[in-house]
This record gives sequence, C-alpha cells and structure tokens, in this order.
Amino acid sequence: MFRQYQLRDFRLRLVVFVYAITILGILIIGSARAESQSQQVIGMALGTAAMLFFALVDYHYMLNFYWLIYGLNLVFLLAVRFGGTIVNGARRWLDLGFFRFQPSELTKLLLILFFARFFSRYREWINNWKVLLASGVLLAVPLYLVVEQPDLSTTITILFIFCVLIYIGGLSYKIIGAVLAFLIPSAIIFINLIMQEGQKILDEYQFERIMAWLNPAEYADDAYQQQNSIIAIGSGQLYGKGLYNNDISSVKNGNFIAEPQTDFIFAVTGEELGFIGCAAVIILLALIVMECLWIARNAREQEGTIICCGFGGLIAFQSLVNICVATGLLPNTGLPLPFVSYGLTSLVMLYMGTGIVLNVGLQPKKY
Repeated sequence: MFRQYQLRDFRLRLVVFVYAITILGILIIGSARAESQSQQVIGMALGTAAMLFFALVDYHYMLNFYWLIYGLNLVFLLAVRFGGTIVNGARRWLDLGFFRFQPSELTKLLLILFFARFFSRYREWINNWKVLLASGVLLAVPLYLVVEQPDLSTTITILFIFCVLIYIGGLSYKIIGAVLAFLIPSAIIFINLIMQEGQKILDEYQFERIMAWLNPAEYADDAYQQQNSIIAIGSGQLYGKGLYNNDISSVKNGNFIAEPQTDFIFAVTGEELGFIGCAAVIILLALIVMECLWIARNAREQEGTIICCGFGGLIAFQSLVNICVATGLLPNTGLPLPFVSYGLTSLVMLYMGTGIVLNVGLQPKKY
C-alpha cells in the first residue's frame, strides 16, 4: 500500500500552485459571500489531509480495486436518485447532516481511476469493437444517473474526460476520424433541430439558456446574469475595485448575480481584482494543468499517464467552460471554476486528484 519514495521526486511546485489558487479563491469567496468563506477553509483543510494521504498511497494498490471503485460510484449515484436532496429543482446532493455531499463531483475522479486500469488492462484490444462497446456501456450507466439528476454540465464534462482517457489509452486515429465524420454533421443537424420552435429535445430551461446567449435582448430575464457578469468583468479594468469593497453597483453588493460565489466567481474576480486578478487565476490553472501533463509524460506506465492526463483535462475543461460562460463566449451552464468556486465536495475531490497525481510523480519511469 505504501512505498519508500524519493523526496526529490515530490512535485512541490504543483502543491504550491494548488495552494496559491485555493487561497486566492477563499479570499474572493469571502468577498462574494462572507458566510461561505469558513466552509471553503474547512474544505481546504479536509482536502489537504486527503491530498497527503493519496500522495503516499501507491496508486497501483488503489487501481487493484477498480471494479469496487466503479461499484462504489454507482452506489453513491443511486443513493442520490432514490434519496437525494432536491435544491432548485435538481436532485444532486446527499444530506449527511453536517454537510451536503455531491456524488457527481466525485464521479469525475472515480471514473478516471476506473478507466485508467480498464484501458491499461485491455490496451492491446482497445480498438476492438467488443472493448469499445464494453467501455461505452460502462460509461453510459453512471452517465445516465448523472443526466437524470438533471446535471447536463457535469454530463458533458464526464464525456470530455472519457474522450481524453480513451485517446491516451491508445484509440486508433482511424476510429477517431470515423467518429468525427459522423459527429460533425450530426451536431449541425442537432443544432438546427433545437433551434426549431416547439422542439422537444432539450428541456425548456436548457433551450432558454441557449436562446438567451444568442439573443440576450429578447430573452432578457434569462440573460441578465451573463450580461451582468460581462459588465462586472469589464468594470474592473486593470486593477479592479478591490476585495470587500462597498460599491453598491458591484455584482455582489447589488445582487446582480445569483450565487456569485459559485458559477460566476470569475465575474467577482474580474470586477474586484481586475485584469491582473483574472490573469493570475488563468495562469495558475494553466500551470497546474502543465504540471499534470509533465508528470504524465514521466509516468512509469500507461496507468499513471492516463490518470494525470484525465485529471489535467478535467481542470482544463472546467476552467475553460466556466471562464467562457462568465465572459459570454458560451451559453450559461453550471460548472464551477476549479479550486476557486465555492463547493466543499468539488474542492476535496480536486485535492484528492492532486494527491493521486503527486503519487504518480513519486514513481517516475526512471526507476
């Protein structure tokens, strides 16, 4: 379970980057909604303990129980489906008394671990239709449970992570080309269908979010958060208005954005810390992703490479989507900004993933 590691292989830079952006996020959350700051500090403390534990536990030992990991994930998701807490019309949380746990956040990490071992075990047959079909079914079961919560943004994130994992696992370029040849025209047809009046493909709120992004003037009630986010980021200019300011026209003091400490935390960052603060957040996230990829490149075997690339892909995708939503480049969707947005489950999960990546780094291929 535990190994004798070389301290010189410990990627201290990754830990520094993670702590730097977490502390910055805690400060921004405190400014956006003060009562949420203490919970995020608790999340950082719990995350630190989890990170240290998983950094020391041999990830090969964990992957030996990959079917147990998959089953545990399904148990959590089924518990949400049949006994979860409903908030704002969505059943995504388990109420544990002292805090609410969101299993779909943990699903992202557990599926990375499961498919790291699955694709490594069948790497010689990964382009065989039976393995591809099996991996598709294994993905579809938890994916269905997540999309039924409903949680479309997390569903899309999991799909992206899976694409990264199977590509790193050795998927043939011929298959990738064939899939793209099918998906691109299908996507064009799909977009045309959902733009039709009275369409039944998307839920009403999903359709309205897309239309609000395309035509904010006509769908003003649905577009106001995103439009206010763009105004807030622009109003911060270079240096911002400062954390904990009392400007009544700011997004936090004027209540122009609901729940600014979560999905639109980047708007608060831009308004209060300006371009410099936004750049700092983006640079730190980019550095974390680059560290994950560097560790992946030097991993001892394919399992470690898949884990690091999958976790790096998770951070990169969520960061890109969150920032694009806050700046109006994508339709409004509920994805948190990694390490910055408020969320106990999300933060602890990210620290757990960081610990596993650190353990991969402690076992480089030079040994």
